[in-house]
Amino acid sequence: MRPEIAPEIAPVIRVAYTLEQCWHEVPGGTAVAALRVAERLARDPQVELLPVAGRHRHLPVAPYRPGFTVSTLPLARPWLYQTWLRANWPKVEAVTGEIDLCHSTTIIPAATDAPQVVTVHDLAFVRWPERFTRHGVATMTRALARVHRRADLVLCSSEHTLDDLLAAGFGRDRLRHVPLGVDRSVATAAEVAAVRTRRGLPERFVLFLGTLEPRKNLPRLIAAMRLVNKDFEESLPLVVVGASGWGPQGAVLEAEAGDLEILWLGFVEDEDLDALYAAALVMAYPSEWEGFGLPVAEAMVQGTPVVTSRGTSTEEVAGGAAVLVDPFDVADIARGLHEALAPDRASELARSGQLRARQLTWEATTQATIAAYRELV
Repeated sequence: MRPEIAPEIAPVIRVAYTLEQCWHEVPGGTAVAALRVAERLARDPQVELLPVAGRHRHLPVAPYRPGFTVSTLPLARPWLYQTWLRANWPKVEAVTGEIDLCHSTTIIPAATDAPQVVTVHDLAFVRWPERFTRHGVATMTRALARVHRRADLVLCSSEHTLDDLLAAGFGRDRLRHVPLGVDRSVATAAEVAAVRTRRGLPERFVLFLGTLEPRKNLPRLIAAMRLVNKDFEESLPLVVVGASGWGPQGAVLEAEAGDLEILWLGFVEDEDLDALYAAALVMAYPSEWEGFGLPVAEAMVQGTPVVTSRGTSTEEVAGGAAVLVDPFDVADIARGLHEALAPDRASELARSGQLRARQLTWEATTQATIAAYRELV
């Protein structure tokens, strides 16, 4: 058995690290995860981090803007992704110099001659190709095949994704479960009051947070909220936070809402998110499918009760500290909302959720990532 090498005497690993998703129209959780790990890798003496992306005219929006220098390749997405997949060019070594390995932080593997680690968050496009554009499915299918051929190790943010990759023909010896973390701080009463005023929030509301796309299941949540409000003396509004993605958007969903009051906040800056979570009675996240589900963990930090989906990665994230529902059953989503809104149950969920959130750290994610690097070098 090979002895462990102490970090202080182990050779420094030169890692090309892709960050192209920070410039996506909807960067989402994959960009958050890549940046949070990159910030810690950049401070770790075991790693020399060499971030790489395509050439862009503008910086990403603030929450997804790297706080360090990113080397730029001669192309940007979509051409960069297509030439990586079809021609294995341009190689990251062109801007990083010699490297020990390349870490592609999305399912699109970068062009490189070095050993490669690839992070795969989910295979939703395999399960529900109809929920994505034809071009998107074609690109991700080609990418998955290339990952299968080329990746030395694949990092999976949930056991569900790991199981999906096994079903897709990947050997277990190439897969590593590397859960994501959460680094939000508990909002103060003053911060909550300020956000209530600034955002025009109602006193009592249910929160949904996520990119507006079909798998987030917002139409069923709206229908469930209407059922819940029939049983309450008050009519609870639904506050929706998230950038526009694809599929049914505000106007279409508003037409389905009937007498349910919905406050559409759109994309919300990072500095307001803690207080938004803290202000909500419940954070409802009945997504059909996720690679991890960061909003579940982020809400738990604030002690906000969470309703999320049974049988998906968000159940893993919740770790027994959320109300679980069938995301395809409107009545069951309504049942879960009723349960989480009950005062005694809400108090219990607040306590258990905060305990669970403390177990999910980006430091653990980073060290598991470095352990994968060490396996290759």
